[in-house]
Amino acid sequence: MIGNPKGGYQFLKGGGPFSSGCRAAAGYEIVHAVFDSLAPLERGYGLIEQHLRSLGRPMQALCGMELRIPEPLSIDAFNDFNGPYVEKLKAWDILLDGMNPVARTNVAVKPNRITEPSVYGFSYTVESNSAAPTLLTAGAGELKSSKLAESEIVRHGDTSPEGFAEKVGTVLGSMSKRLTGMEADWPLVTAVDIYTIHPIDAMIESTILPHMNRAERHGLRWFFARPPVIGIDFEMDVRVVGQEVVLPLTDNP
Repeated sequence: MIGNPKGGYQFLKGGGPFSSGCRAAAGYEIVHAVFDSLAPLERGYGLIEQHLRSLGRPMQALCGMELRIPEPLSIDAFNDFNGPYVEKLKAWDILLDGMNPVARTNVAVKPNRITEPSVYGFSYTVESNSAAPTLLTAGAGELKSSKLAESEIVRHGDTSPEGFAEKVGTVLGSMSKRLTGMEADWPLVTAVDIYTIHPIDAMIESTILPHMNRAERHGLRWFFARPPVIGIDFEMDVRVVGQEVVLPLTDNP
């Protein structure tokens, strides 16, 4: 893990516009927040600034972002989308030695009820005396490596039961690897989010819940959404937190 003293956390280096995961440093804990309605991107950025300012926390405390887009993008369009996003983090002075420490999940919601990129939620650190670990992973789809290329998509175009099972197994393996990299394991996990529009009922009982170990006591949340890149069919993220908050969007200007 790479230290981020200004932010109060450590992170796993990721591929490109986000880190693979973040863990709160000693003396801090991660809080997970969502808006009660989707906030268009620029407004969402402003509300994040406002919220952190109200807590007396610097922008560098931001460690997780959850975005929503209208439709999945081609790889080229996805890279184009990431450019302004990274520039925003640069403007917030969040990048560390050129690396982006902020983990991210970015999915396309179905049915398509949004017309522009929006912020669903975010995570940040606060000072804390709690000794319990808090952490989160970035969303991951069924890629064989950190390289975003069609050739790296597991069973590309194959959503048969066998093909999809391999996709799910790959993503579960990625989550396990990230948890291990942050010196954690599944029994600590307090929330599991999955993102797909394909039927997974059978795999929940046979594959996902057994892999979650004792984290299954918290259940899981299935977002009817597609990963952000065309051709990827299943995505997941997990977190270990003690505080989950819902922030009102309608009450803010």
